[in-house]
Amino acid sequence: MKNFSTVVTRAAAVALVACAVAAPSQAAPSCTFRPNAPDQHVVVKGDTLWDISGTFLQNPWCWPQVWGMNRDEIRNPHWIYPGQIIYFDRARGRLSLTHPGSGDDAGAPPLTKLSPQLRTESLEHDAVQSIPAGMIEPYLTQPLVVEANALAGAPRIVASQEGRVYLGTGDRVYVKGDLQGGKTFQVFRPSGPLRDPQTRKVLAHEAVYLGSVTLDREAGPGVDAHSFRVTETRQEMGVNDLLIPMPPSPVRNYVPHAPEQRVDARVMSIYAGVTYAGQSQVVTVNRGSVDGLDVGSVLQLYHFGKTVPDPAKRGVLGFGRQQIKLPDEQYGSLFIFRVFRNVSYGLIMQVTAPVEVGDVARSPE
Repeated sequence: MKNFSTVVTRAAAVALVACAVAAPSQAAPSCTFRPNAPDQHVVVKGDTLWDISGTFLQNPWCWPQVWGMNRDEIRNPHWIYPGQIIYFDRARGRLSLTHPGSGDDAGAPPLTKLSPQLRTESLEHDAVQSIPAGMIEPYLTQPLVVEANALAGAPRIVASQEGRVYLGTGDRVYVKGDLQGGKTFQVFRPSGPLRDPQTRKVLAHEAVYLGSVTLDREAGPGVDAHSFRVTETRQEMGVNDLLIPMPPSPVRNYVPHAPEQRVDARVMSIYAGVTYAGQSQVVTVNRGSVDGLDVGSVLQLYHFGKTVPDPAKRGVLGFGRQQIKLPDEQYGSLFIFRVFRNVSYGLIMQVTAPVEVGDVARSPE
């Protein structure tokens, strides 16, 4: 059995964990500082917010709470840079960019100016990342799941240039369907269904990413198909493969936080179809944006408590023991990095046991 380390490595820092986003003057009871927390930390290149918060906090997902951050600051955390010093204000139970007692009582992150734009972009590029984006980059730009409403109305490839079976960059394909004003699309092929472990309802289908195409010419009067050019191929694409609009640029920087509302989810599938998952692997859960999840939300992982016979009590006439429900056992954390309407993808961290389909994923307590 693989050793599932509880030590957060920098490579596994992607799976951030959340705390409430309220801004009390002191950390909440669960947001305690480590007994050996240093007085200060000098930020270096390669640090992440997860690394730094883990240096000070028992639960690194409490980062927003000990900074007193609001929702906008959580979504745009471009304010910590290599070379800065983060101080632990022990008297107030807060982290600060100013030395305790220096006279700056706010201790809040500096504002990021919006102009000039080139300078802002440079600052954001240099800012410490919340997570190492390379860990989840492939999952951010490719279609992972296609929900039922998108599947039903998706444009489809109906023919290719000169009837070619194998398509390459620059080849022409013909597409039928409503483009809804789109110009650039990703090509996918529906794969297995994603079923809710609780209701068995199909929430979405996983998507096999094949490549991308760009519109050359929309269908004119008397013509049923639009003309497209293949701009990228990852796998063989062809007739009956489907198109989905190119997604907007993904969010690559954010602060870990608790969902806006209480979430009680189940692990629905493990990416790549394996039976068990460990640290830094990707899973889906059966909750999405309609349930209050967004990018940066973090859930705690639990093994669902089993029901076992009570060894001290028996049923009527001595047959059949009474049953006892055991508590769910918390064993790790899940960082949500891509959210659909009813389904979300998360990356596992800090697990002490393998993750299995059906495991519980809840808001941090």
